[in-house]
Amino acid sequence: MVKINSFEVENVKRVKAVALEPTKNGHTIIGGNNGQGKTSVLDAIAWTLGGDRFAPSEPHREGSTIPPHLKIELTNGIVVERSGKNSSLKVIDTNGNKSGQALLNEFISQFALNLPKFMNANGKEKADTLLQIIGVGDQLYQLESEEEKLYNQRRAIGQIADQKAKYAKEMQEFKDVPNELISAAELIKQQQEILAQNGENQRKRENLRLLEQKAIDIQQQIDELLKVQKKVSDDLEIARLSARDLQDKSTEELERNITNIDEINRKIRANLDKEKAEEDAKNYSMQYETLTTQIENIRKQKYDLLNNAELPLPGLSVQDKELTYNGYKWDNMSGSEQMKVATAIIRKLNPNCGFVLLDKLEQMDIETLTEFNSWLKKEGLQAIATRVSKGDECSIIIEGGYAMKQTERQWKAGEF
Repeated sequence: MVKINSFEVENVKRVKAVALEPTKNGHTIIGGNNGQGKTSVLDAIAWTLGGDRFAPSEPHREGSTIPPHLKIELTNGIVVERSGKNSSLKVIDTNGNKSGQALLNEFISQFALNLPKFMNANGKEKADTLLQIIGVGDQLYQLESEEEKLYNQRRAIGQIADQKAKYAKEMQEFKDVPNELISAAELIKQQQEILAQNGENQRKRENLRLLEQKAIDIQQQIDELLKVQKKVSDDLEIARLSARDLQDKSTEELERNITNIDEINRKIRANLDKEKAEEDAKNYSMQYETLTTQIENIRKQKYDLLNNAELPLPGLSVQDKELTYNGYKWDNMSGSEQMKVATAIIRKLNPNCGFVLLDKLEQMDIETLTEFNSWLKKEGLQAIATRVSKGDECSIIIEGGYAMKQTERQWKAGEF
């Protein structure tokens, strides 16, 4: 990884003269009060390495007759300078050959020079950057599209299921009625059959009565009608046996049902409608559960996709198309967490670039700053940062455009 061995900045914006050899791993903090030139140093480094796109609108320090001079030595042996009236670029490679901006672009990350560009991007843009570098963006967004489609479908199904269940619950239900609608024609037919049977029974009773009367008559004439008596007696016995077990059926219930057929059928229909509503609610609930299972499967695929990817920082993820760290979206992260996440992603974007410029590091307290420095060292990263402070954590302190902790060089106008 390419890092900065040393840099010199003279007469750029608010800077009069600053020279420093930053620590190779960890942070190098440029301290001082506001308006003293701290950010100007970072802008000068970005301009030197990033090209004209990073050039300040007014690079020449106000009041100076000497043009800006910038020089940076990189760990790969390349020396980059900007000097003269036009601040022309000069890049000298390890073989002493002159080159240009194209050589620098091979190992210098644009985000490393312009961290605010990443920090100020919206949530989706940050997520897209992360997914781009781990190579799962298209797959993840396809899964999220399927999840959103199923989620909306499930929500609609759930609403219908709730409506059906509520409708079924409010419907009237009647007990002690048949399960199927009653047919008036069928009831009348049954009534006619019973009446016919009852008529036959009555005919048999009348026959019995006549025979009994005839038996009386024959008894009176028994002497004269012995032969007739025997036959009549036989018939009488047969008639008695036939009539012994006869029972009349009542048509009262059928008559009542015929009279109340509309009301009974109304109740039956109400019960059938309630049963249908309950069945609909049950079916929609089953559909809801099926969609829930599908959504959970897609979410697991998303989790596995990100979990198996080589992320630049443990705890990084993408949820709802936004970058998250340890479950928190960007706007809910602390300032130090945002710095850590941004630095890790920028490093992953261009592994050849081993440094990053960080402005306004005062948002970290000393304890957090120490932890951040330990993380930078562990990752083998170099950070050149500014901080509104004059504490011991600062490598140099700038006042009035000068570096107040220079130990190796004393500045004279126009040279280091």
